[in-house]
Amino acid sequence: MATHARELPPKQELLRDDGEDYEDDEEEEGEEGWDDWESDGEDPAGGGGGLLCLFCSSRFDSEGSLFAHCGSEHRFDFQKVVRELGLDFYGCIKLINFVRSKVAENKCWSCGQAFPGNNGLCSHLHVAEVSQLEGKVPWAEDSYLKPFMEDDSLLHSLSIFDDDEEEDCGMPVERGECSAGNGRSAGPQGNGLNTVIDDCSGISARFEKAVSTESAGGNNNGSLLEEQTDRQLKITCASVTAKEIKTVDDNYFGSYSSFGIHREMLGDKVRTDAYRDALLGNPSLMNEATVLDVGCGTGILSLFAAKAGASKVIAVDGSAKMSSVATEVAKINGLLYDETTKNEQYCSPQVISVVHTKAEELNHKLLIPPNGFDVLVSEWMGYCLLYESMLSSVIYARDHFLKPGGAILPDTATILGAGFGRGGTSLPFWENVYGFDMSCIGKEVTGSSARFPLVDILPSHDIVTDTAVLHSFDLASMKENDMDFTSSLELGLSGSDAAVPGVTWCYGIVLWFDTGFTDRFCKDKPVVLSTSPFSTPTHWSQTIFTFEEPIAMTNEESVADSSASVGTVDCPAVTVRSRISIVRASEHRSIDISIETTGISSDGRKRSWPAQIFNL
Repeated sequence: MATHARELPPKQELLRDDGEDYEDDEEEEGEEGWDDWESDGEDPAGGGGGLLCLFCSSRFDSEGSLFAHCGSEHRFDFQKVVRELGLDFYGCIKLINFVRSKVAENKCWSCGQAFPGNNGLCSHLHVAEVSQLEGKVPWAEDSYLKPFMEDDSLLHSLSIFDDDEEEDCGMPVERGECSAGNGRSAGPQGNGLNTVIDDCSGISARFEKAVSTESAGGNNNGSLLEEQTDRQLKITCASVTAKEIKTVDDNYFGSYSSFGIHREMLGDKVRTDAYRDALLGNPSLMNEATVLDVGCGTGILSLFAAKAGASKVIAVDGSAKMSSVATEVAKINGLLYDETTKNEQYCSPQVISVVHTKAEELNHKLLIPPNGFDVLVSEWMGYCLLYESMLSSVIYARDHFLKPGGAILPDTATILGAGFGRGGTSLPFWENVYGFDMSCIGKEVTGSSARFPLVDILPSHDIVTDTAVLHSFDLASMKENDMDFTSSLELGLSGSDAAVPGVTWCYGIVLWFDTGFTDRFCKDKPVVLSTSPFSTPTHWSQTIFTFEEPIAMTNEESVADSSASVGTVDCPAVTVRSRISIVRASEHRSIDISIETTGISSDGRKRSWPAQIFNL
């Protein structure tokens, strides 16, 4: 085994450049709409300045003119809805994000009716029966506090409550500062927006300090100050979170502009052959299918899909550079869709269209039939399967763009694990370095490994326990929250190690994953992509978690010393049970892993070790 951890390059994700206007001249033609999809050029959701209308691509210089337009052109009286429902600041934020999310799906915000395109939706919009919404507003979920559209200027300029409060205060409150209630400014609060802040705790502390300082002076306007600072805190925290996510996403997509990463992935035969076999080996699935490739990179999966007989392939990627590269690759291979010749060659092999966008905003970029894809394919897996949390975008694409009963490839994913022995650590290397004993270094390195996960190839002969399934996912039905889970591995010595007399030391847990292209969708040729240490190595390697101290193990026939601690030479464990939790971390695209380990002796006694926390 190598003695160093691989630097973790980001795994591929998705996708988006930002939305555009829609046209729906051919929308009523149903499936034939695929022949007439269009990309409208400039993104209405990003750039250009001004505030973007909730329903169309119009932009405005002020919040008042925007809402006036919404009322006159789209029959949406924002102030009336807010007033009659008694919405607070939170409620207004939720309402705006709810409306934007429904418009992105071409659905009426008030009645839910769906339309093939934006034109049909805008023609349908009607005055909402506010009385019917009281007590059961559909935007009540806290998920609507998260900005639906990145850098939504409307959320940051929202001032529907400001007029009355500014009159009460006796002076205008500039955006970015809060009034102290006594005619002097408590200081600008907007500077933090110009820097990257790890979380909102620092912002909250500053606001709390400002409030407590002014309250100590016995000022009677404390409640007003609290309301103002609370409002500003909400805006600031939302802004910081959105900017943090955008920064991580930009870095992520930027890292995939390196051809070295794509060279490594394309050169991984296990990975690439599995996708090739699944796409080319299942003609009953792929012939004349409409295919969505999420996180296309160089476009290799789209090329396979086109070669397999797909009638339309939409390849999306969040990296501008890789979108351009994928477009050029498809073009030089004669597979790039050419709108100027679409009526000339009905059976043309030119079926690939590349879109620079995120999967979550594909319908901002293209006019596509709702749930119009037969097949969704994506190479979304990261280290330890879930690193980088790309799966949530694939689930979004499945729910919004895949036909009911459509195929998702791969359609299953399973995390497995086993215990590894001394050879899985760096100890053997340091014990003999050109004939010199450097074991003191090895012990320190091993101690450090107990705090940080290691991504590396673990030789199969270093596995000392049975293999067990930790958790399985059904990609066709799982929800986003299913990505966070707790499960257990119960491990005994493997057959070969159990037959060896004496004690075998288990130094930690190694995890890997298998993904399946099962016969649910791949009826002609099911395929399994495995990253197991017992299979051909892949670029995913395995993920290694080292115990704080090794655990002595033996088979069930051994007699344990009742006075000795379980997991020692005198009382080895016959079973090691590891309770493992994997959850999405607060840092965007990271995961936290906790491992709670218990050793069980042959006489049933148990010993538990302190939980270990790892971040990947």
